[in-house]
Amino acid sequence: MKRRHWFHTLFLTSLAGAAEQLPQKRTFLGVDRFQRLVALAQAQNWRAQPMGQRVALFGQAMLGTKYVGWTLEIDDHIESPSVNFLGLDCWTFFETALGLARMIEKAKPVYTPSDLLREIEITRYRGGVCRGNYLDRIHYLDEWFTDNAARGHVRYITSQIGPVVRLQGRSNDEMSLNPRLYRYLKANPALVPALNQIERRLERVPFDYIPKAQVAACEPRLRNGDIIGIVTHRDHVFCSHVGLALQMQDGRCHFMHASLTGKKVLIDKPLHDYLASIKAHAGIVVARPI
Repeated sequence: MKRRHWFHTLFLTSLAGAAEQLPQKRTFLGVDRFQRLVALAQAQNWRAQPMGQRVALFGQAMLGTKYVGWTLEIDDHIESPSVNFLGLDCWTFFETALGLARMIEKAKPVYTPSDLLREIEITRYRGGVCRGNYLDRIHYLDEWFTDNAARGHVRYITSQIGPVVRLQGRSNDEMSLNPRLYRYLKANPALVPALNQIERRLERVPFDYIPKAQVAACEPRLRNGDIIGIVTHRDHVFCSHVGLALQMQDGRCHFMHASLTGKKVLIDKPLHDYLASIKAHAGIVVARPI
């Protein structure tokens, strides 16, 4: 009987995910803003909207939030799911909008920070579980797309949106080459060789993208809330930026993102125009939230 109880407890733990590794005063900033966003979503019944539209609505509700870099790096040693409504970078912006949209899928009278942290854990970490290790986290956007597509959270639709070309002859090792830029790697240099093994594995995965010259013709096929990865010409990384698609009344698909140059979350130029304005941008990859 005790043995059966032990297996039952283990099974329930695997369903619920690992426990939060750090206290919420460290991992969840801006509880008041979270509560206001959830109240708005409930008052306007966003749960009735398709998933992508929900993502776009939450993204728009976060417009004006200041840009803060390195918002994923919150500790020197312990990795834990985290949310920061006081400041967002490009990754945490799209991820928070997606997490909120996923969270309200199941109707509840009250949503808590733990509800959102669990959704963040599901998409941010391989297998949907953070065990407190830095390398549990998916660090590269190309892996985030393929991993979450394999687990049924998004559809990886790049080749359905437009003509693609294959990226070849490029390394994907920006983090292991620059460990001092990353708080965890700087404090734990022994992680770097294991991270480099992950990077080598990612380099062997075929990577196709839509060149930026083709994007204008593809814009009508994009939907609100599609996750747009920006592919770069820079060496050592495939994707350098990420944001969300937003179809506007001007008939164009605009790029909504946490902008380093704009210093906040904003709706930028139409996607093709945004890509054309930055020489290093090579094109896009696209995932559609399910």
